[in-house]
Amino acid sequence: MRRRNYPGEERRQYLRLDSVFPVEFRLVSKEGDKDLSGWIQGFTNNIAKGGLCLSVNNLSPDLVNTIKDPGVRLALRLELPIFKNAVTSQSKVTWISRDSKSINKYIIGLTYEHIDPLQNSKIMRFARTKKLFAPAAISTILVLCLGFAVNSVINFHLIQGNTALITKLVNVLKESGAAKQEMMGIENEKQDLQTKIQALQLQIQNIEDEKRNIEGREKHELALGWQKIEESNKFIEQLLKEKSSLVEQLIAVQHKGNLVSGELLRLDKKKTRLEKANLDKMYSWLKVHQNPRTGLVLSFEGDSDIADWAFTYDQALVAQAFTNFGDFDRARKIFTFFQMHAKRDKGLFFNAYYCSEGAPAEFVLQSGPNIWLGIAIMQYTKKTNEINFIPLAEEIAASIMELQKQDKDAGIAGGPDIDWYSTEHNLDAYAFFNMLYKVTSKAPYREASERVLNWLVGHTYDRRDLPVKRGKGDSTIATDTYAWSVASIGPVKLQDLGMDPDKIMEFAEKNCVVEVSYVRPEGETLKIKGFDFAAKTHLARGGVVSSEWSAQMIMAFKIMADYYDKKNLAAKALAYAQKADEYLSELSKMIISSPSPSGQGESCLAYATQEYVDTGHGWFTPKGSSTGSLAGTTYALFAYYNYNPLELKE
Repeated sequence: MRRRNYPGEERRQYLRLDSVFPVEFRLVSKEGDKDLSGWIQGFTNNIAKGGLCLSVNNLSPDLVNTIKDPGVRLALRLELPIFKNAVTSQSKVTWISRDSKSINKYIIGLTYEHIDPLQNSKIMRFARTKKLFAPAAISTILVLCLGFAVNSVINFHLIQGNTALITKLVNVLKESGAAKQEMMGIENEKQDLQTKIQALQLQIQNIEDEKRNIEGREKHELALGWQKIEESNKFIEQLLKEKSSLVEQLIAVQHKGNLVSGELLRLDKKKTRLEKANLDKMYSWLKVHQNPRTGLVLSFEGDSDIADWAFTYDQALVAQAFTNFGDFDRARKIFTFFQMHAKRDKGLFFNAYYCSEGAPAEFVLQSGPNIWLGIAIMQYTKKTNEINFIPLAEEIAASIMELQKQDKDAGIAGGPDIDWYSTEHNLDAYAFFNMLYKVTSKAPYREASERVLNWLVGHTYDRRDLPVKRGKGDSTIATDTYAWSVASIGPVKLQDLGMDPDKIMEFAEKNCVVEVSYVRPEGETLKIKGFDFAAKTHLARGGVVSSEWSAQMIMAFKIMADYYDKKNLAAKALAYAQKADEYLSELSKMIISSPSPSGQGESCLAYATQEYVDTGHGWFTPKGSSTGSLAGTTYALFAYYNYNPLELKE
């Protein structure tokens, strides 16, 4: 017996879709040669391989009766997004029922009699895909949400852990500073007690001498001196008691000093461990901000105006950090970008590029950033023995030497269309040309470096009251020119030129050191001692500590310490080493935790102790009270590991 198809069972054969699609139909004769109605609008969201379920609103009773006629067929036009044109079909009515929720709405079950098999297959694939789309989309969204939640939790814990690490370091630095202050007080007290004891001892000695003089007189005179001797003995006894009390006080102070000294030693060990841990995280901060597509590293994290900028100068610095740490692939990505992709003009690269896409962000051509890129390539070449990027370095050198030719004194201007001359980038050029000569042995580079040095002597080292000028005809004090004079030319060569490197360092410290209040991101205010961008007395804004330029000066102190150590002048070497350590500890107070998800809670250095203030050299510090700086962070690593970027070590 043939089995009957009931409406409910028929409906279960359909795939119910999450979207409704329009279906136009009209009634036709069984043979399809006679139209029995005009086109009527319907909808479907239930499709099967052999037909579909059609929903129709406002269907008149007459049409309902016509549809129920076994000799009537429905001509269909389905509008589906996968087809450019409507799909046509002729179908017979399997069942029809009124929707219980609406008086004139009917549901009609249709079976295809004629339909293109290929189109039907596409319809079913589309139906199955749509059927699975919603659960798949929901699952994907749930997985993404879960991933985001997990990532947020991980990032939260990273930030918390790193913030705790930084807080520990800051607290140790505060305790260490307090202990050093206490130790200084103890030392002053010791010196005061020792001075008093020495004075008492001298007084006792004088009285003893006077007694001996009295005792050596003639007998007839001796009787007259007994009273004086008795008084002297009493006075001596009193002085000895006083001396004994002072000695006891001195012993107590020395004991206290030993305790504080022991505490300082403990704190120094803890500080060294925490500094190393934070510096490791600072290096991680550099790595997580390298764009995997361009190879560029974000210059600032926190200033929305330059949020995606990668300054060429900063890329030269971080490439050296990667090279020094043995991350050659990371350094190679940066150099490859400049060799293969970066736009340039007149042979020089622009000052900044967008980190994510590599297009120029600042259409300014300056000598300094290009020279630094050349220096980074030379450091990489020396460390790896690869020569792939030597042509790029020589192209940069050719453009810089062309600028040198344009000046009658062989100085290097700030750029192709710039008329100012900076001491800093001429010092950089001196180092760059020397490096090129050492690697390539090409005489023109040695000659170019000698011409730069002559220009520096003639235009920036020509005043006794101002050891280093900012540039040609410019007596403004710029802290970096003092640090780089020592780093680029070196103490030995400076001495040969008649320059006193000690005086250079002393002048910079006297004129550029400031002690300022720095409000950390968590709200705590600390006193920080470091180097300003310029002379502290010349700017109305008050003092600002620059992390970058303070780190440069720390490097210079370490260079001077090494210089005197080689000369076997231990006291001077120690004095410079202690200064370097002191300023490095102060700089550590500016370490902050990366606030962004991309920073993953790693450590970095704020660019300066104040946001958006005039440096005194034509630019402002970045916006944002907790803006992380690529240059400041990288230079701090250089300073800590005693790496001189301007020296090509053998």
